[in-house]
Amino acid sequence: MAGITVQKSKTICSCEQPMTALYLITQGRVKVRCPGGSYQIGTGDVAGICEFCSDIHFLDYTALEDTTLVPYSLANMDALDNLLHKHQNIAKLFILSLFRQFNAMMEQNSLSEVKSEELYRKLRADLALYTSLCGQYKVQARVPAEVEEIQACLDETPDEWLNKYYFSLQRVYRGENSGILLQEPGLSLGILRKGSLDLYKTYRVLDAQYQYRSKIVNCYFNPSGNDLFDSLTKLYYRLCQAGEDTSSLYESIEQMMNLPEEYILPQETQAMSRVEAFRKKEAVLARPDMAQGAKDGSDSDILHLLEGSLESILDFAGLDKEKETSFREHVALYKAAGDKNSTDDECARLRRALTDEFHLLYSEVFERSLSVPDLPVPVRMFLYFGYVDETLAGADNSVILYRLACYMNAPGQASVYTLYDWLMSIYNGEKNPSRSELDEDFDDFIYQQKRKNTLPAAELAALENNTLEKVRFELQNLFPSANKVTFGRIASYCPLFTAENVLKDLNASFITPEKISGALGMLKGIDFSAFYRETIDYEKSQAMNREPMHVEYLPDIILMPNAGIRGSLWQEIEGKKRNSPSRMILPIFYMENLETAMVRMTGEFRWEMCKRIQGGRWNDVSEASLTSEYFDYIQFYKKNSELSKDAKEKLQNSLARAKNSFREMFVRDYITWILYEGSGSARLNKVARKILFTYCPFPASMDSTLEQNPMYSELLSRQKILTAQRVHKLEILRQRLRNSGTGVPDCLEQEILFASRNLETAR
Repeated sequence: MAGITVQKSKTICSCEQPMTALYLITQGRVKVRCPGGSYQIGTGDVAGICEFCSDIHFLDYTALEDTTLVPYSLANMDALDNLLHKHQNIAKLFILSLFRQFNAMMEQNSLSEVKSEELYRKLRADLALYTSLCGQYKVQARVPAEVEEIQACLDETPDEWLNKYYFSLQRVYRGENSGILLQEPGLSLGILRKGSLDLYKTYRVLDAQYQYRSKIVNCYFNPSGNDLFDSLTKLYYRLCQAGEDTSSLYESIEQMMNLPEEYILPQETQAMSRVEAFRKKEAVLARPDMAQGAKDGSDSDILHLLEGSLESILDFAGLDKEKETSFREHVALYKAAGDKNSTDDECARLRRALTDEFHLLYSEVFERSLSVPDLPVPVRMFLYFGYVDETLAGADNSVILYRLACYMNAPGQASVYTLYDWLMSIYNGEKNPSRSELDEDFDDFIYQQKRKNTLPAAELAALENNTLEKVRFELQNLFPSANKVTFGRIASYCPLFTAENVLKDLNASFITPEKISGALGMLKGIDFSAFYRETIDYEKSQAMNREPMHVEYLPDIILMPNAGIRGSLWQEIEGKKRNSPSRMILPIFYMENLETAMVRMTGEFRWEMCKRIQGGRWNDVSEASLTSEYFDYIQFYKKNSELSKDAKEKLQNSLARAKNSFREMFVRDYITWILYEGSGSARLNKVARKILFTYCPFPASMDSTLEQNPMYSELLSRQKILTAQRVHKLEILRQRLRNSGTGVPDCLEQEILFASRNLETAR
């Protein structure tokens, strides 16, 4: 039989691939990857013999060097039985390779048991150290609930006697009398079948051990950010700043930081970036001068550093004397006000004056920061949080803001930006300015200047590529409105950070990329297609037969410098590019539930994105879309025979509360869809449920649960038919590409996963 050659580092067969052939290695070495480990096989071994009785491969085989293989088809078991009968030397190679690989798998199992025990002991030791230090220094312990669920050992263990059994068989088949056994083909086939079944049982134990360790690692690095890494590092920061001994705690954290290199962690955990962020912060703690802050990091030293913050900020900004004096006087009046949120005319006028001056000051400070490499801490606090004065902020809040300003995350992590970092990304040409309230982007602004002929041609040409002008455009159009919207309490809005606007603990309300990732992960676990756009891959359009693809564009989250109670969709696309991230705004200290805010903003995004795609026909029911069907449902609900009398009364009341806004009605239904229907609690009427099920479908992983619910059975059956039709069409295209020798584009494989609602498989 002719051999085939597989180049170094190429995959021979991979996990979950159909089991169609065995591959005898005549030259070279192959790495066999199993859960949590690997072993090597070489000349005379057979790739796939371990999965002899399986329909699919459960191991991965990769060539470690250029490797020659002889394939033996498994399409017909009788043919293989005949092969073993006629070629006893082949039967012997198959059997001995199975024995060697079984023993290698048992060795991996022993190593895996040791690793599992060591990792469990580390978990308990870290937990004991953490709770002990929290008790010693009177810090409230925050232990993730998942830690308490971890048990000491696994129930399932491999059959140890099989190890000696197959070692003994291996000696027999290597001996001189093996020919007697090989004369019986039924015995050879039986040995291979039994060995394959025993090996699969051992593999299952190995996989269970790996999943057990992964569960422990998840306690250290969790997508929600509520994990032991967060708990231990925050305690470390606190003890360092207090000048306490942190050697044992640092040793524990150092071992923890190796886990992302040993285990494959979901991207949502941001494990590597969090480890890198800790290393940077640890370096700052080791050299206090790097933070330009207090020498020992104590509260008293921080407050001493922050004395006269307003003067530090004004000195840095370099405003003209008149504006500087005016702002200083207004801040003094605001500090003296008994009720800073009063709605009387005098206080309202003071807040309006401060608002205008604050925006001017922010622009000046930002432009000044472009030429200063190391910003003073009060200036950073001003840019990040709207802080201007330690008395207005309150002593405790000022200390927290100081520490947060010193240890901010890397800009743009998980597409989350502080306003300052967002403006920097525009200045560096990484992002474009947002549209104005008149729906004009920066290009439209330039065009209007040309049309009005207000500037000479040379100045206009320079203006088009002037990134600082783009920043000014953003500060003029995004900042004032977005800051007021996210603050939430419009009547008492003032952009200065004050203690009166802090409604809960700042550390708990501080928005981090990890918290955003956790909220997005929750949402995408229910509405997996929320941020996908249909597009054509023009590079591969000929191979793809112009089939539309779906590409995910996660939103850019801009954190405004205030302590607020509202999040909002700012724009559904960037400028006029449909295939671009949306922009959502949140206060950097969010005083409400973040997951609910993310769901609301996504509901707003779904509505506005559909309107953008449909254009003028967004409410034309003859062209089926999310907005047109929902518009028709709300507009004619009184005539809808599918709705009961009670359902119509509820709709009438809901519409009144939503002030007859169809968008607001949809957003409220979408929140119900994600937070309640997505967890199995029926709240919507059948018409709204059908619309949301059609355009905001659940992932395939929820099908087994939905099938048990009669309210979803008909909807799910219809969806499965449509899904199967789409997947079938794409699979035909994929097979056509394979038959023609054309490589299958990654985007096609991704689209098949999307069409089958199985994106979690790709992640």
